Amino acid sequence: MNPQELLYSKTHEWARIEGGEAVVGITAFAQESLGDITYVELPPVGDVLEAEKEFGSVESVKAASDLIAPVSGKVSAVNEALENAPELCNSDPYGQGWLVRVKLTGKAEGLMDAAAYETHCASEH
Repeated sequence: MNPQELLYSKTHEWARIEGGEAVVGITAFAQESLGDITYVELPPVGDVLEAEKEFGSVESVKAASDLIAPVSGKVSAVNEALENAPELCNSDPYGQGWLVRVKLTGKAEGLMDAAAYETHCASEH
């Protein structure tokens, strides 16, 4: 089950809006598709993300995958724990496996709620 309070992108990233910021991560569907994650490349604090544009990558035993920003804004924090423990993206994708925190420069648009995202995932199987 995907958490109901999050918003989801077609490229399998999630965003939790907290006031003027968003916490961003990859979904359970993404981490299951990738398999055991071995490396996460994230942008530095201060980088500006643009919605629907690449902002980093995730590597696993199966493949490498680009991370696509679900929102636009300036990176205010990165999850440094992933440097030594990238497997947190597998074990806790909606908690300790978060990727970046972004100070929003606009509204989160074009994202799906949990029900729409589950329908989207079902269409990809």
